[in-house]
Amino acid sequence: MTQVYKVLAVLLEYPRKELVENWDEMQQIVAALPNLAEEDKSSLTDFIASAADLSLTKLQAQYVDSFDMTAENSLYLTYHLFDEQDRDRGPALIELSELYKSTGFEINDGELPDYLPLILEYVSTMDDASSAHAFLQQTAQAADIIASNLEKNASPYAPLVRIVEHHGLLADIAA
Repeated sequence: MTQVYKVLAVLLEYPRKELVENWDEMQQIVAALPNLAEEDKSSLTDFIASAADLSLTKLQAQYVDSFDMTAENSLYLTYHLFDEQDRDRGPALIELSELYKSTGFEINDGELPDYLPLILEYVSTMDDASSAHAFLQQTAQAADIIASNLEKNASPYAPLVRIVEHHGLLADIAA
């Protein structure tokens, strides 16, 4: 079940040549994902089909338009939870980094620990879906803000972030 988070992490990262060369494999992986709601599976397959119709350059431009041109769409979750000058943001980032280190999960140089694709990569390493949902519960508020902003801009990435938000809310339902 946590494999869906790896797929989301790959799709929410800046698109690279390796991704556009493997759209068929991505579709096969999504089709084989177990225990995934049909609505989520449909959102993933629709996104992949749409992205596969674009050249790498156009896909990269779409990504930049979606995430880099508007701060409200930033994939850095603490941006949405703390004011820029909030003193609690730094400790939150440190705490997240320490959590990754304690589990042996490594962050690439220069990446902040609250980057949504990185968080999804981390969650994909968890053994069970309930632990993943519990962890994602902490991201649901920021994911909702990002997804809402992306929806206002008709970004094709909005459904992907909405999946993250829904999976975080599943922890609330299960509690």
